[in-house]
Amino acid sequence: MSSADPNGSAVSFSGPVHLAVDLGASSGRVIAGGLNGDRLELAETGRFVNRPLKVQDAMLWNHLQLWQDIQDGLRDAALRADSEWAGASIASVGVDTWGVSFGFVDAHDQIAAPVWHYRDARHRGMADKICEIVPKDTIFAETGMQFMDINSLCQLIAAKQNGDSVFQTAESFLMMGDLFHWLLSGERSIEASNASTTQLLNPATQAWSTKLLDGFGLPHSWFAEPTAAGTTIGTVQSSVAGETGLHGVPVILPATHDTASAVLAVPAENFAPAKPDWCYISSGTWSLMGVEVPSPVVTPLCADLNFTNEGGVQGSTRLLQNIGGLWIYQQIRAALDRQGNAPSWQEMTEAAASAPAFQLLVNPDDPALVAPDNMIDAICGLAGRTGQKVPTDNGVLFRGALEGLALRYRMCLQHLESLTDSRIETIHIVGGGSLNALLCQMTADACGRRVVAGPVEATAIGNILMQMIGSGSLHSIDEARQLVRHSFPTQTYEPQHTDRWDEPAAKFATFFE
Repeated sequence: MSSADPNGSAVSFSGPVHLAVDLGASSGRVIAGGLNGDRLELAETGRFVNRPLKVQDAMLWNHLQLWQDIQDGLRDAALRADSEWAGASIASVGVDTWGVSFGFVDAHDQIAAPVWHYRDARHRGMADKICEIVPKDTIFAETGMQFMDINSLCQLIAAKQNGDSVFQTAESFLMMGDLFHWLLSGERSIEASNASTTQLLNPATQAWSTKLLDGFGLPHSWFAEPTAAGTTIGTVQSSVAGETGLHGVPVILPATHDTASAVLAVPAENFAPAKPDWCYISSGTWSLMGVEVPSPVVTPLCADLNFTNEGGVQGSTRLLQNIGGLWIYQQIRAALDRQGNAPSWQEMTEAAASAPAFQLLVNPDDPALVAPDNMIDAICGLAGRTGQKVPTDNGVLFRGALEGLALRYRMCLQHLESLTDSRIETIHIVGGGSLNALLCQMTADACGRRVVAGPVEATAIGNILMQMIGSGSLHSIDEARQLVRHSFPTQTYEPQHTDRWDEPAAKFATFFE
């Protein structure tokens, strides 16, 4: 009955097993989850890289490779259910992914076009260009969304201006998670949490903005009515069942936006309070920092601060801001790797801890750091432009990337408290970044707030929890979070010497003026 969890320990299941396909911007995995007594257990059955493709000058998602990797992981889960898990039944499967990316399906039920990467160069500057078509105030009033070049709307208008053939051939628009749900089940749907990342959905009505679809000349027929997380859309279709062994398994929509799934797994005690006393950071390649509130906050201040209102589970709103995240830290290592000199993640953290503080302030949201050919060169150029000493020590580079994140979190925390008129006491960090103790302590110090780190596998856990709610084995968000608190350890970091961050924070703020 035992298998291995994501950390290598033996696990067993005493009831139905749910399969979470969890796709991030740089890697993916298939994780099985189910109860063992009164605790939730996880077992990883597949892990794979998500590496973009360069085709001519285009940066694309390799969605066909991802589909093959997903099926391999599902097949392994089915085999383990029949052997290691002593015939435990697989109760459902669901997919979560990053936001904003999408694909198209044509009238012949085939993928209509390549799936473009949000970091492709043709999307640069589109956040400004869309406002030349429809006024910025109108777009924000209709969507409550922050303006970013990567938003689905920006990608769609770039495709239209480039004359992409999908405007003649496509029948359905599907967000990335929905694309894989269609491949699994044959059913087309658009799950609500990921639909909210498009900059085309009205957060108050949870319906597509006809004003924006008309204003941008986008076909209404592409956009199916959003479907709530927890909905069963069908079963694994026969061709996929033959490949994977998942015969008759229901496909249940999780919150397909990975951040919405991760927030569901935050071990907090209040669901969507009007005056939140906790916030979250879903920490990975991106950092999504925000609060869970009962309704959208579509105000002039929200627009001025460039925050976004995204859909959460069961009608809640995730009021948040996208922050560059560990992308810079990862890409520094990638640049060193190309030189044949890549340190381990542990060595990077140790070098950062040993480096002197505040020698280099790095804004993780600087446009020059979005997709440079060489991140180290880009940071050195940024240092020169901002009047800082160009770093010559790798430890200073590593530390600057982490300190920049902590300073950005401090700024975001102040804005969240202004937007909600509340005092946030606890910052929950979930995802891969929760394992970086140095970053967690820096966050506590910079923000002057308690940090609770974990669970690491929050996105997959949230995916599984929503499947359990959809299947009736859990009955509420509060019950789901109680299960998280009971099942997974966390680490608490108390703030120390917050005043040391005041001067760097003041200088850092000038980067945004």
